[in-house]
Amino acid sequence: MAGARVLVHVQRAGAGGAAAFGQSVTGAFCPPHSDAAPVSCGLESGRFLISDVPFPGSAVTVLKRPPFCPAKLGGAALGDPRGHSGVAAAVAVLLEDKGGHVLLTRRAPGLRHFPGVWVPPGGHLEPGEELVTAGLRELAEETGLHLEPGTFSWHLLGLWESLFPPRLSWGPPRCHHIVTYLGLRSAEPRQQLQARLSPSPCEVSAVAWLEPLVLEAIAATEDGAEGSGPGPGSGSGSFPRELPTTVGITELSADGFQSSRIPTGVLLRRAPARGPDLERVSTGTKFALGRWRDRPGQRDRE
Repeated sequence: MAGARVLVHVQRAGAGGAAAFGQSVTGAFCPPHSDAAPVSCGLESGRFLISDVPFPGSAVTVLKRPPFCPAKLGGAALGDPRGHSGVAAAVAVLLEDKGGHVLLTRRAPGLRHFPGVWVPPGGHLEPGEELVTAGLRELAEETGLHLEPGTFSWHLLGLWESLFPPRLSWGPPRCHHIVTYLGLRSAEPRQQLQARLSPSPCEVSAVAWLEPLVLEAIAATEDGAEGSGPGPGSGSGSFPRELPTTVGITELSADGFQSSRIPTGVLLRRAPARGPDLERVSTGTKFALGRWRDRPGQRDRE
C-alpha cells in the first residue's frame, strides 16, 4: 500500500528518537544473545512509540525478532536503498471465528515482499488511524470482509520486527517494519464469514480457515532450525500424528473461487537458510499464533 507512513520511534532510559532503517529495534531493548523484550507501545503525536516504560495510552506487550534478523546481524551497515530514514509501523490481524478457526491468506505471487507466503491480512498504519481501525481496513481491502461494531472483540498479541528479504543470505533488506499483531474474535461462524469473502487478486492468491490443532502445530514450528520442516512423530521438531495430512483452502482463479487441498506439511515448513523462498507460513505469523495460543482462556475454549 502506497501513501504516507507512520514511523516507529524508540525511547529507552528517557532518551531516543526515530528508529533507523536496518538497525534493530528489538536490540534496543534486549541483550545481543536475546531476541525478545517486554515493552510499552502505542500511538503518540503521529508516531508509533516503543518504550521501556509505560506512557499515557500505552500497552505492555512483547517485541520480538527472528534469530536470523538482518537488522541483528547486519546493523547500520545495511543502509536503506530507498532513501527512507526510518522504520514503518504496520498492523496485521488474526481473525478467529466463533469456533476457533483462524483466517490466513496466501500472498499473491506478483507482490514484492513475501510472495506466495501465508500471512494474516495486514499492511501499513496510516496517519491518524488507530491500530484496530487500520487492521479492520486492511482486512476489508484484502479479503472483502467488513466487521461491524459489536460483532467482534480484539486484543493486542505482540510486536514483530520484520525485514525483507528476511535473511542476509537472500540479499540486503529492502523494507523494515514493526508489525503490531492484533487478535480479532468474531461472534460469527466461519461459514458466514466465508460467504462474504471477496479477496483482492492483487494481494491474495488463496485463503484458508485453519483449525486449532493445525494452528498449534504451525506455532510450534521454529524458524531458524535446520531442515525444511518437521515430520510426524513425538520427538523434538515433530508434529502430532493426529494432524490431518491435508488442509482445505480456497484459491482465486480467473473463473472465481476454487476449493482445493494442500499438504499440511506446506504450512509447517521453516524459512530456508537461502533463497528461493518456499510456500510456508511467515515467521512473524508463527510468533503471533504462539501468542494467540498462549493467551489466557484460549485453551479453555478449545
